Amino acid sequence: MANQKINNLGGDTPKWRKDLSSYNPERRGRRNPIENGVMLQGFEWYLPEDGSHWDKLAKMAPALVGKGVTSIWLPPAYKGQAGIHDVGYGVYDTYDLGEFDQKGTVPVKYGTRESYLNCVKVFQDAGIDVYADIVLNHRMGADGTEKVAAVENDPLDRTKEISDVQDIEAWTRFTFPGRHGVYSDFVWDASCFSGVDWDERREKGGIYNFEGSPWATNVDKENVNYDYLMGANVNFSNDSVREELNKWGQWYLDTVHMDGFRLDAVKHIPSDFYPEWLWNLRVNNNLELFAVGEYWHADVEVLKAYLEEVDECMSLFDVPLHFNFFMASNSGGAFDMRNLFHRTLVEERPDKAVTFVSNHDTQAGQALESVVEPWFQPSAYAAILLRPSGYPCIFYGDYYGVEKVGNPGIPKELDVMIDLRRGRLYGELHDYLDHEDLIGWTLEGDERHKNSGLAVVMTNRLGGTKRMYVGTSHAGEKWVDSLFRCEEEVVIDQEGFGEFRCLDGSVSVWALKVAAAAAVENIRPVIA
Repeated sequence: MANQKINNLGGDTPKWRKDLSSYNPERRGRRNPIENGVMLQGFEWYLPEDGSHWDKLAKMAPALVGKGVTSIWLPPAYKGQAGIHDVGYGVYDTYDLGEFDQKGTVPVKYGTRESYLNCVKVFQDAGIDVYADIVLNHRMGADGTEKVAAVENDPLDRTKEISDVQDIEAWTRFTFPGRHGVYSDFVWDASCFSGVDWDERREKGGIYNFEGSPWATNVDKENVNYDYLMGANVNFSNDSVREELNKWGQWYLDTVHMDGFRLDAVKHIPSDFYPEWLWNLRVNNNLELFAVGEYWHADVEVLKAYLEEVDECMSLFDVPLHFNFFMASNSGGAFDMRNLFHRTLVEERPDKAVTFVSNHDTQAGQALESVVEPWFQPSAYAAILLRPSGYPCIFYGDYYGVEKVGNPGIPKELDVMIDLRRGRLYGELHDYLDHEDLIGWTLEGDERHKNSGLAVVMTNRLGGTKRMYVGTSHAGEKWVDSLFRCEEEVVIDQEGFGEFRCLDGSVSVWALKVAAAAAVENIRPVIA
């Protein structure tokens, strides 16, 4: 089963483990990560709030599959507390996919249930796998309040109590009156949560932990305990809550038929939850169901430890690599490029690394703002698209631009690199990560893929030339810069070496002249 290890029992067998004798996941279409696969994050934070996005995406599918995109991560599709204005992470009702009049709207920000399901089908019919964004850590926009005994915790040390037990008025009752019990009659109340950040009685903010529902301990250790993130914090120690979430997962899969998941905020969720949740869905449905978790931490050791805790049931986004890109683009040339991949998930656990440059949270004005500056974006994308390790994810805002912040995106460069990844990223890798400013690597190509092989050279400061080996099979060939930053041709010598150049603060991607021409020829507008 690609990129998963769900049958590693280890230690005592949990009660939810099932007999695997009949487990043989059927492959509905393609599964990722396939060879040289590319994921597209299909949204950015500042999209129009007009319910048109599902339809717009569906129209893109044929062009995207032609480009070489093999999977798409769609944003949360269920009703949020802010209705049509909610990006999807202020979760209110996970059963409302834009079908019921709740929170002042029937459609969600991206459209209706009908347009969502159609969008998924269109992508799958085109041969692109669909990953659904799963947000289970919290609920927001409750329909009513309840009196709850709670203690206030120190925000910087969630294990430290800074008040006596007191009654607060918490927004914890979710009855979903607009849905009238359709699909599920489960009512969320205070017993389903372990804390909130607002006391309506005193109109006072704070971190309030409910008496009798201590924070989970198997979560991230930031703030000593980072169980609580926002809203009404789901209590995963409540058996009825787990049962409901398992039922909802099956309902969602039966309804949407997605191919996998992007799992939100996993560092705040007890590490024993997703192994069970994913196991049930995979085994009960005989499906592979790729999963990638968002564990926002810059220390690769923390990510590796989490992978062990969850029995490697998912991949993780390579946050340390993103921060290397961020530092390289914002350090004025002071970042040591020899360390670009150092202490990253793609270096230490490439089989579990989903690499990325930017996402909706790193955008300007967002909670995890860490913008990779536009001048360095082509270099960062070359680092994830033009190396064989990791499963690269392209950000919608970098491909289509973000009008709100005046970012035009880099669609032409991405088109070339995706095409080169699909057809040229083969053969033995040779690294030249040997200079504090100027680094590079090559792939020799192989006989099975005509014209394959390439050479990448980049710098975060002064440009220059690197002599790099591409293989004696290329002797006498003429290679050109596929990004057209450098105009000269490089002739590969009889020993298989070439002198490859890049300009100041730039990246160049060199390939056989025929191959480069083919990549440029494949550049087509994604939207007519």
